[in-house]
Amino acid sequence: MNNLSLLQLNVRVTTMDAELEFAIQPNTTGKQLFDQVVKTIGLREIWFFGLQYVDSKGFSTWLKLNKKVRTVHWNPHRYKCTGYDLILSVYPQVQSQDVKKETPLQFKFRAKFFPEDVAEEIIQDITLRLFYLQVKNAILSDEIYCPPETSVLLASYAVQAKYLDYNEEQHTPGFLAQDRLLPQRVMDQHKLDRKQWEERITTWYHEHKGMQREDAMMEYLKLGQDLEMYGVNYFDIKNKKGTELWLGVDALGLNIYEKDDQLTPKIGFPWSEIRNISFNDRKFVIKPIDKKAPDFVFFAPRLRINKRILALCMGNHELYMRRRKADTIEVQQMKAQAREEKLAKQQEREKLAREVALRQHAERKQKEYEEQLKHMSEEMAERQRELLEAQETIRKLEEQLRQLQAAKDELEKQQNELQEMMIRLEQSKEMEAAEKLKLEEEIRAKQEEVLKIQEAVNLKDEETRRLQVNTVILWTLLLADSISYWR
Repeated sequence: MNNLSLLQLNVRVTTMDAELEFAIQPNTTGKQLFDQVVKTIGLREIWFFGLQYVDSKGFSTWLKLNKKVRTVHWNPHRYKCTGYDLILSVYPQVQSQDVKKETPLQFKFRAKFFPEDVAEEIIQDITLRLFYLQVKNAILSDEIYCPPETSVLLASYAVQAKYLDYNEEQHTPGFLAQDRLLPQRVMDQHKLDRKQWEERITTWYHEHKGMQREDAMMEYLKLGQDLEMYGVNYFDIKNKKGTELWLGVDALGLNIYEKDDQLTPKIGFPWSEIRNISFNDRKFVIKPIDKKAPDFVFFAPRLRINKRILALCMGNHELYMRRRKADTIEVQQMKAQAREEKLAKQQEREKLAREVALRQHAERKQKEYEEQLKHMSEEMAERQRELLEAQETIRKLEEQLRQLQAAKDELEKQQNELQEMMIRLEQSKEMEAAEKLKLEEEIRAKQEEVLKIQEAVNLKDEETRRLQVNTVILWTLLLADSISYWR
């Protein structure tokens, strides 16, 4: 191991969704470390971001990348620093910036400046994702105040960004139980249980069907940027009377807030109306362009706070001016590339959607064929049952016809016997009275027997006709069903 490797510093940089570790040289500058981070994550819209660290006194501050300026005077309209006391190192070393001494050195990669209009300014998907995660975290932790109704709608976009389209088979009740979606303040303010919150969020979630992840993140940010505390850096200050106030620095200018209200500014200074800003030790002065307007003077708790305020003013004003000029060649190229990538993704999504539609169509057809096959099997079973029923009816009819014929034969036999007995009765003049009486009784008995047989024949004849009708109907139905089936 050589002496150079022994002198290396281990650095851990935490982005909103990853941890990166580097080994840097003691003379590595803030810009070199920053460049290494953005190269690693593939970020090109670097002007929004910075590296944040905790200094030796426990205060959160930004790592200086470019000129380490200890100026006390800045004129945004000349757009240059005045005053002197510049450090000779244009790119100050990481080690020289009072980073809290620990191993590894800890940094957070965060958005330092915010767009005025996210839809117009954010170009890359990685930029969109980093802003989305940072703003979402700020809303959930109540660093950015968000009303309950808006919180629920924002939560629905967060769900769409994570899970894509709602699917009732996958997204069963309780599927959001492990997700942090609402500020604790909102849940405490409205006494609803997790199930009720999930139902409210899911109601909106249904409305986002077809929305891609990036689009859901963008919709989240478009709502988020309308919140009063979005993109504002707040600083504790006091006015000349010693009244405690808030100073807010954002993309559009400076605002002064009362201590108990960070939502509604009492005084506003748009960048276009500020002539210059200066500070001397803890005293900070804002001079309006209107020379008749009084200067606004306030005091920060520490000199380093004024330095941070000035650095944020310079960065925000630079972006403010940049937005009002034509895009640079670099930005034009980035936007063109983003359009191409977006078009390619759209085409890929459309291709995938077509493939999914074709697959779903094939699955529907297969299901239809399976249903038809099942229906045909049921129809065939029904036809088989009807055929067996028809065959049984025919068998019964044949048996009935046989019995009818037998009954008719028996009737004919009995009628013949009765006829013979009647003839004998007519010839009974010479018979004895007793013999004649006996013959008359036999004739009456035979007549009754013939009558019963006649009734039985009539019943069997009627039943036979009914069976014949049923047989005809069954065969007609079977024939009609067969014709319909084979069509």
